[in-house]
Amino acid sequence: MIKEYKTIEEVAGPLMLVKRVDGVKYDELGEIELPDGSVRRCRVLEVNGSDVLVQLFESSAGLNLAESRVRFAGHGVELGVSEDMLGRVLNGMGEPIDGGAPIMAEKSLDINGTPINPAARNYPSEFIQTGISTIDGLNTLVRGQKLPIFSGSGLPHADLAAQIARQAKVRGTNERFAVVFAAIGITFEEADFFISDFKKTGAIDRTVLFINLASDAAIERISTPRMALTAAEYLAFECGMHVLVIMTDITNYAEALREVSAARKEVPGRRGYPGYLYTDLATMYERAGRKIGSDGSITMIPILTMPEDDKTHPIPDLTGYITEGQIILSREMYRRGYLPPVDVLPSLSRLKDKGIGDGKTRRDHAGTMNQLFSSYARGKEAKELMVVLGEAALTPMDRLYAKFADEFEKQYINQGFYENRTIEETLDLGWKLLAILPKSEMKRIKPDIVEEYWVGD
Repeated sequence: MIKEYKTIEEVAGPLMLVKRVDGVKYDELGEIELPDGSVRRCRVLEVNGSDVLVQLFESSAGLNLAESRVRFAGHGVELGVSEDMLGRVLNGMGEPIDGGAPIMAEKSLDINGTPINPAARNYPSEFIQTGISTIDGLNTLVRGQKLPIFSGSGLPHADLAAQIARQAKVRGTNERFAVVFAAIGITFEEADFFISDFKKTGAIDRTVLFINLASDAAIERISTPRMALTAAEYLAFECGMHVLVIMTDITNYAEALREVSAARKEVPGRRGYPGYLYTDLATMYERAGRKIGSDGSITMIPILTMPEDDKTHPIPDLTGYITEGQIILSREMYRRGYLPPVDVLPSLSRLKDKGIGDGKTRRDHAGTMNQLFSSYARGKEAKELMVVLGEAALTPMDRLYAKFADEFEKQYINQGFYENRTIEETLDLGWKLLAILPKSEMKRIKPDIVEEYWVGD
């Protein structure tokens, strides 16, 4: 028999103190029944002897402390999972909001999951094609990797997220591929864009969509990415699927964490975020990966907007420590109309060399990638010199590199949000651009590969 308590002591914002409670555990789910019979859900945040501090998922407005009853479920927040989730739109608590029937759950899983044992992890080594040249060609995404996208407010990261969700695939296998998309703290317009875009392109059929709106409670914002990762773990490790998890926007998640921490009167850390922000983010990011003996995998692309475009802000800073690289979007590229506006030089994928080469992409991939990076960096330097000294002060070779940098941005970086390039098209485009330079400048590619693929005079 479930015990009920009428010992609510006080309510402060989303927090509520319940006295004289026994047998209740941290993170346990609870329900508050109001005198009119309506029910609001809550979660245990803190247990101190027989006193329990809970956080409400809904508003605390109109709560009658004396007449309301509290009961606890005996378990944490859970998500009912099954393959029926594919093609569905759910809210931040895992409930369908697409007007369809309830999901027939195979089982219920705790949304906090269990971390992958480091000894049971398999090394990421298989190429995932996103169809975007700046990622596939230069900052390759590998199955089981965590590769965040650092954006700024007003930059089109939502379009980039939708493009990756539409186009991403594991090449050369018949294994099933699914996308779990978690939209955290977004506006109604953004939610409508994602849902309609996925339906229009047919990507919805292989996607589970979790939508948490900015108007929803902060506690739901904290549970949304964990709901998404729980669904991904089920599809990957129990159904054997390759799962790509895209989460936007992690900054909204961290803001919700800060809000809850402030309500609990915890001592703040950097910029007011809780001192455990690093640990909290790690408990999410580290749920990605591959397991030895399991066909499935979870690859993660968290997207976050950097406040004031500041890479040293705690959220991108800590994310960079935990993940394997970052794709950085550039405001300057966006102003010039280049889409997606990826800033190639500071972007990095630490596992790119593990997923490219003969049998994975093409044998010329590593060499062309290094040559393109090097040539673009030199071209950018030449352009900066040109601004200071004028074009006449440049050597003929510097002028060629400056021309290469311009064409690289126009053709390679600027591909739009609806062009899906195969890795072969991306590599061929790289060779076409390198032909602007003399063959003797191909110093980062092996001579035999230059002879095979060179398209210049």
